[in-house]
Amino acid sequence: MQAHTRLANGTETQTEWNAIDWRKANRTVRNLRQRIFRATQEGNLKKVHSLQKLMLKSYSNRLVSVRRVTQMNAGRKTPGMDKLVIKTPEARGKMVDMLAQYSCWKAKPTRRVYIPKANNTSRPLGIPVVMDRCLQAMIKNALEPAWEAKFEGANYGFRPGRSCHDALEKIYGLARPNKTKKWILDADIKGAFDAISHEYLLKTIGPVPGKELIKQWLKAGYIEEEVFHATEQGTPQGGVVSPLLLNVALHGMEAALGIKYNCRGELIGKRAVVRYADDFVCFCETREDAKRAQSILTDWLKERGLTLSEEKTRIVHLTEGFDFLGFNVRLYPTPHTSRTGWKLLIKPSKGSVQQVRKKLKNLWEKAQGTNVQAVVGKLNPVIRGWANYFRIAVAKETFSSLDRWMYQKEDHYIRHAHPRKTQSWRHQRYWGQLHLERKDSWVFGDKQTGAYLLKFSWFPIERHTLVKGTASPDDPSLKSYWMERQAAKAKDLTFSKQKLAKRQQGQCPQCGESLFNEEELQVHHLQARAQGGKNSYSNLVLVHLLCHQHIHAASKRAVSDCQEFNNQGLLAEERKPDQCSKHKE
Repeated sequence: MQAHTRLANGTETQTEWNAIDWRKANRTVRNLRQRIFRATQEGNLKKVHSLQKLMLKSYSNRLVSVRRVTQMNAGRKTPGMDKLVIKTPEARGKMVDMLAQYSCWKAKPTRRVYIPKANNTSRPLGIPVVMDRCLQAMIKNALEPAWEAKFEGANYGFRPGRSCHDALEKIYGLARPNKTKKWILDADIKGAFDAISHEYLLKTIGPVPGKELIKQWLKAGYIEEEVFHATEQGTPQGGVVSPLLLNVALHGMEAALGIKYNCRGELIGKRAVVRYADDFVCFCETREDAKRAQSILTDWLKERGLTLSEEKTRIVHLTEGFDFLGFNVRLYPTPHTSRTGWKLLIKPSKGSVQQVRKKLKNLWEKAQGTNVQAVVGKLNPVIRGWANYFRIAVAKETFSSLDRWMYQKEDHYIRHAHPRKTQSWRHQRYWGQLHLERKDSWVFGDKQTGAYLLKFSWFPIERHTLVKGTASPDDPSLKSYWMERQAAKAKDLTFSKQKLAKRQQGQCPQCGESLFNEEELQVHHLQARAQGGKNSYSNLVLVHLLCHQHIHAASKRAVSDCQEFNNQGLLAEERKPDQCSKHKE
């Protein structure tokens, strides 16, 4: 990794982005996070603060933070009020050097934008400028490990190593028919990000390094239609550090409800709670106790400047069911097939099914007049993403229903493209056994290239493995545990990439980090195709997009040498690499 040196005239050399040793940078940040986590567990606050200062001064932390903000985060292409977006290696290197002067930086107001919500309303987002986002990522790396050592196990939102699926699996364990907590407080915090008390948040954070910057971000205000608005409460939903601040504000919910665990980590008591960000459900044994829990939480949230949403908060019995994170959780009567007379089913909610149909319908409408390859390229990512998310539930019937609906859309698309052709001609031209590993003659696609449309029913139902108690990736004693969990995420990839990921044990051979860090993945040819390299598994590795660019920059090979294969993969995602070359020949 290029050193950050100062020349004789006082100027600093610019970081050479393509020459960075990412293995060293990631290892340095990971080790610092683990040391902060361990010191917090030991209760050594002096050491925690010292390590947090070291993290904020760390050159590696600057590198990793700029990479996350400018190349990995979903909003990397969204500008703040300064309309600046960083896209080039030179600009990233310059940003790394500018961050060294953060001590004299003054936070700028965020840019207010609105995104549509499922209930036909809009959610306000505050988009900070890129410099502020990078600084927030740096401070998050300093603060998050300390809070990871404190957070409750029932908190699953916006935390490393945890997901919606963990929250659903926890609910599955609590809602089974043989359990006693069948009354549910299904609650939602009203405008959580926009209403958090600044005073409470700053008091809870305490005298930590970077606190003054956090205070600036909270008080920076926002710009909407070129008019400045002050912010006396809330944290901008769109900031890198905002999810962590929300979790900090809501920490202690289990303690407030009197929820306790024994020495083995088993739940004891008459209540349980599962929280994902500002959505949570509280399990109680009686309706009266659920009402008491609601009263307790109302007072507890008031101190934080928050309230429960009257429209979205209700008390229901498990036999009525409730929706959570896109799933419906409900006990169904089965008097003749189970000992308890009831069976718990977690299914995709009706709203989730309607949303994906609406999204796919819009894509089909936009696809009219385009070729089949373009259709496959647009629809397959949506199908894969939705199926991978809901495959942990009882979704087989839903998947089959969606496949039947998709066939109607396929047929309509082809009728529009070839109105004068017979039905048998259309079927022979666009349907067939295109998936070579499945005996399915009704796969829609392009027979010339082999590209085909995925089916929801091809994604097998798989139970998710719940994360252990309060386990955190920052805990150095759980290194092997987290490596196994990360490697299991390979099932969400295409079949060909799954094989590569499993062979690499879920790690990127270039940077040594997990493949599943939210960054785009690409296939790299070890031996260039121009030099006789083939599209065979022995000549392929799976790497992050940025790592792929670095490999080619160092070897001065054109990225297009591999890009043709990756582009083919977008269109015919399920074919094996050797099959790609066979079709090309």
